[in-house]
Amino acid sequence: MAKIWQKNDSVHELIERFTVGRDYLLDEVLVPYDCAGSIAHARGLERIGVLTSDELERLESELRMIALKARREGFVIARELEDGHAAIEALLVERLADVGKKIHTGRSRNDQVLTASRLYARDRVLEILGEGCKVALAWMDFARKHALLPMPGRTHMQTAMPSTVGLWAQAWAEEILDDLELLWFSFGLIDRSPLGAAAGYGVPLPLDREFTAAQMGFAQVLENTIYVNSSRGKFEAVVLQALEQLMQTFSKLAQDLMLFSLPEFGYFSLPAQLCTGSSIMPQKKNPDGLELLRGRAGVMSGWVQQVMNVIRSLPSGYNRDFQDTKEPMIRGFELAAESVAVVGLTVEHLQVNEGALRAACTPELLATDMALKLVADGMSFRDAYREVGMNLGAAAEGSKALDIDEVIASRTAAGSPGNLAQESGRSRLLVLAGAVDEREAASRLAIEKLVPGFYA
Repeated sequence: MAKIWQKNDSVHELIERFTVGRDYLLDEVLVPYDCAGSIAHARGLERIGVLTSDELERLESELRMIALKARREGFVIARELEDGHAAIEALLVERLADVGKKIHTGRSRNDQVLTASRLYARDRVLEILGEGCKVALAWMDFARKHALLPMPGRTHMQTAMPSTVGLWAQAWAEEILDDLELLWFSFGLIDRSPLGAAAGYGVPLPLDREFTAAQMGFAQVLENTIYVNSSRGKFEAVVLQALEQLMQTFSKLAQDLMLFSLPEFGYFSLPAQLCTGSSIMPQKKNPDGLELLRGRAGVMSGWVQQVMNVIRSLPSGYNRDFQDTKEPMIRGFELAAESVAVVGLTVEHLQVNEGALRAACTPELLATDMALKLVADGMSFRDAYREVGMNLGAAAEGSKALDIDEVIASRTAAGSPGNLAQESGRSRLLVLAGAVDEREAASRLAIEKLVPGFYA
């Protein structure tokens, strides 16, 4: 089967296998987006007289059929065709003859793959942001529900000061929100159309790049045609780095949950449906989902480094090295989406054991409170610190007169155990969720106009 670039010579089978790699498999998820981008490109060609209105109509009809088949049933690409772009063009030529041969006018596979990749990435980022906002809200609601329930606060993993389940949960909610805002920032960098840059130097045709960008629902055009090609790998890295931050948060959260659900702690319990078993020990309920959540943060970091190592020393313009940034991007999105779902499921079913939490709030947690009580009586803090520290037994005995709920209620500074101060975080989350919903609706509307039924 001839390549779209093939002339008189044939490439060696080893070189073909080595250069194609897994692209023909990976491109299966990009085919629908490639078709949407091709329709926008065809409309641009019709505007400048390269295609007639009848040719445009025929191309659009075929491209829509290919896109919908790929979305609903999958799309198999022969390795001999190398990638999805060539497979789509081969089908168009087979079905439309010379009309199909016109689709690549003014376009390179360079800006074609960037267009499909950015359309795909746009959808995945918005999906993760939308679901991530729900998870952050779930943790805020969990925090509000258990706002004043005592829980030992820890430093160096040792018991330290009185805290609450609410404060602990709200900390995770706010960290997740920060990660989502970072991902939203990265979205702004990829929401720019590369179409029309061709191989990096434009073409002698009056292509209207603003028109095709609007057709696909991009916020703007990525203007410099050399940078369009050089941006490949960079935009993947930026998004993966934002997802890496989210995964790092999930990893630490998973570690907390595994630690605090141990029988020796018992603060929380994981229901059976979130655990797996052992092949030899009948009693085991293993938090494998949380363990893999912890471990796969490292997998995401590996994909970030793979992309960075591929692009770090490349000269400007297109280089074939970019091909090896595609798989980390796709796998990264898949992992992040699954991980968000796992964290959401976990907070939904997490069981809180009030008895164990209260029992864990032992007198030494109140050592600092006892020191500050001496300060209130006129002693300097350093002398009070030493007095309590040198007489911990007496201080612990004295702390028994303190009520843990009253101690927590006395901590009224914003963001402390007695005052979660959720208003700012909830407001930020509401703004972010609204912006994501608005952008998702606009981008989906644009794609639906190109391929009706795309999101059905």
